[in-house]
Amino acid sequence: MAKGQALPSTTALRVLLAIAERGSTSAAADSTNLSQSAVSKQLLALEQLIGSPAFIRTPRGMAPTEAGRIYIEHARTALKAMEDAALRVARLKPGPRVLRLQVPPIFGDRWLLPRFAEFSEAHPEIEVQFTTFVSPTQTEAPDGMFRFLREPLPDEKTQYLFGRDVLLVSAPSYWQKNGMPQTIDEAAEGVMLEHPQTELHWRHFAESLGRPDLAVRHITRFGYYTMVIRAALAGQGMALVPRGLMTEDLTEGRLVNPNSLGYRSDYGYWFARPDTAVVSDAMQVFETWLLSVAAHRRD
Repeated sequence: MAKGQALPSTTALRVLLAIAERGSTSAAADSTNLSQSAVSKQLLALEQLIGSPAFIRTPRGMAPTEAGRIYIEHARTALKAMEDAALRVARLKPGPRVLRLQVPPIFGDRWLLPRFAEFSEAHPEIEVQFTTFVSPTQTEAPDGMFRFLREPLPDEKTQYLFGRDVLLVSAPSYWQKNGMPQTIDEAAEGVMLEHPQTELHWRHFAESLGRPDLAVRHITRFGYYTMVIRAALAGQGMALVPRGLMTEDLTEGRLVNPNSLGYRSDYGYWFARPDTAVVSDAMQVFETWLLSVAAHRRD
């Protein structure tokens, strides 16, 4: 970057990451609390600063260009560094107690944040800061982490929340078009939506029902599990989703689970914190609330 050239604003960097994660400016607007017009303006300003497009439009959404990938990588580091600095300064000051929580985007979007207002209203004295990942250069570790795991990691104090009850779902429009399957053999004639790095795949479903050699007709893969659920809600195919992430969608009919098809996964969502860390009063309050809420959703 040439001397004196302007740097991107933190808002522009957050928009960049939101589009990369969610695949569209409309979805990024939801996660950044900006209008779609504002998101588009932030992206345009960033691309003008870069001097080239950050994304290209594809049938599956907006995909980053090479320049975009470079900025996405460094935007994560830059925003994390600012979050680290803000947290360290906040801890120097008297006043509200501070908790920093690492939250996977899909878990935060579909489970934690819709319920978090209850905690905020009950405990306004506790400031909670959310982050979606930990960078290698981060100096300030989170106080607690939400993880999608088979079993607890060593050196962490963990509490199981939910996630092992996995259902095969899609929007009503998909089932109307393709037929409501009554068996796994009938479901195998459809389109499966998957994220390669999330262990919720057709093969796990088939193996659990004693049909390890049964292949699904077609698999569409996405770079983010959030996109898998959004595609299922749009009727683009079937997805395997933990029941706890879509309770309201099932109740309100946005997603349908035909004939209770699903399986018991080895993976689930856990809340973890370093077992050597001193447990603050704020963490004790949050953990008590969290486990109480999760107990009502336990599978």
